[in-house]
Amino acid sequence: MRQKGLEFGEPGREAPAPSPARRRTFSVSELTQRIQGLLETEFFDVWVEGEVSNLKAADSGHLYFSLKDKDAQLRAVVWKTQARLLRFKPKDGLKVLARGTVRVFAPRGDYQLQIEVLEPLGKGTLQQAFEELKEKLQKEGLFDPARKRPLPMLPRRIGIVSSPTGAAIRDMLRVLRRRYRNLDVVLYPARVQGEGAHWEVAQGVRVLAGLGLDVVILARGGGSLEDLWAFNEETLARALASCPVPTVSAVGHETDFTIADFVADLRAPTPSAAAEMVVQAKQELADRLRHLESRQQAALRLRLTRVRARLQGVAVHRVFETERGRLRSSAQRVDDYAERARGFLQRRRERAREHLRRLDDRVGAFRFERQIGERRERLLRHRERLGAALRRALDDRRSVLGRSAGKLDTLSPLGVLSRGYALVFDASGSRVLRRAADAAPGDGLRIRLQEGALRATVTKRESE
Repeated sequence: MRQKGLEFGEPGREAPAPSPARRRTFSVSELTQRIQGLLETEFFDVWVEGEVSNLKAADSGHLYFSLKDKDAQLRAVVWKTQARLLRFKPKDGLKVLARGTVRVFAPRGDYQLQIEVLEPLGKGTLQQAFEELKEKLQKEGLFDPARKRPLPMLPRRIGIVSSPTGAAIRDMLRVLRRRYRNLDVVLYPARVQGEGAHWEVAQGVRVLAGLGLDVVILARGGGSLEDLWAFNEETLARALASCPVPTVSAVGHETDFTIADFVADLRAPTPSAAAEMVVQAKQELADRLRHLESRQQAALRLRLTRVRARLQGVAVHRVFETERGRLRSSAQRVDDYAERARGFLQRRRERAREHLRRLDDRVGAFRFERQIGERRERLLRHRERLGAALRRALDDRRSVLGRSAGKLDTLSPLGVLSRGYALVFDASGSRVLRRAADAAPGDGLRIRLQEGALRATVTKRESE
C-alpha cells in the first residue's frame, strides 16, 4: 500500500520530482560498427568518377590513392590481386572511373573505396595500356629499324604460330602451296584470343625459334582491339625481340596495328600477304633466272663473234705469215720434247716398278710369323726360368722356416712340459714359484702341465 501511496501520492505528503529521461550511450567501437553497417550496405556497388591523387604503390603490391574533384576527396585502395589485372598504370592527375564498395577502416575511423574495376576516362582501358606499353618498348629500342633483319630470299622451312582451325592458316597454306609446293611448313597451334592466349603465342615463338627454321610468322585474322589484345602483351613482345630468326607479324587487317607489328622484323597487312611476302613465286624466280641466262648467252655469242672476226682479219695479214712459220717450228719442237718426255717417264715407271717388286720380295722374306714365333719361344724360356727361380726361392724359405720352428720348439716352455716337467704359479696365476719359500702352507697353487692345469693347496713346506 505504501508503494501505491507513493506512486499516486498520499494525502498530506508532497509528490516526488519526475526522473530525467535515460540517455543512449555508444562506445566508439559500437558507433563505428553501426556506421560501417550503414555505409557498406548502402554503398555496396558504386561507380565513382574522379582524379587520381597521392598515388602510392606499397611493397605488398597494393595501390593506395585518393579520388578527388574540386569539392571533395575519397580514399581508395586497389588490392594486389586486382592491381595485377589492370591494363594500364594509374598515375597522379589521371581521371578515372572506379567501381567498388565503400568500406570502413575501423582502427582509424576512415572510410575508403575498395576498387574492383578501374578504367581511365577519355581513353579506353585497352587503348591506354596499348599506348603505355608502346611508349615503354620504344624507349628500350625494340622498335628501332636498325635491329630489323631482312627475310631470306627463298626460305626452306617456315614456322607459323596460329590457330589450327582459323581462316588465316587456311589462306596462308593455300598461297604457299600455289607458290612453292615443296616448302616445309611447321605449325604451332595456339589460341589467338582470350585469357592466356599471349602466353601460348609467346611459347610458340620460343619453340619454333629452336627448330632451325628460316622465318617465324604470327598469323591471325581481323577483329576488335579486345580480340587482338593477345598480340599487345609485353610477354609476346619480349619473345619476338629475342627470337634468333626473322619474324613476321600478320595480325588483323591492314588497318589494325599491334605491339607485335612494331617489334617483328616485318609487318604484313594480312596473313595471305605474309605468305606472299615471305615466299616469292618460285616460277617467277625460275623465269627470271632463265631470262638472265639467255641474256648472258646472247652477250657471250656476240662477244665471240666480234673476237673471231677480229682474229681473222689479223690472221690474213702478211706480217703474221713469218710468225706462223716460227710457230709451226716451235710446235714441232714441242712434239719432239713431248715424245722424249714420254720415253723418260716410261723408263722411270719401269725402274719404279722393279724397285717396288724388290721391296715386296724383301717384305715377304721378312716373314712376320717366324719373328713372332721366335719371340714366343723366347718368352716361354723366360717364363720357365722365372718359375724355377721362384720354386728355388720358396724351397729356401721353407727350409729356413723349418729350422726356425725347430729352434722355437726347443726353446719353448711347452717343450719342457712335454718331457714331464710342470710350471707352478701362485693362486692368481700371475707369478711363477721358483723356491719353496715363495709359498706358505695353506696357499693356493696353479700347476701348468703339458695338457691342462691343476689347482693345489700347500700342506707342508720342505727344504731340499
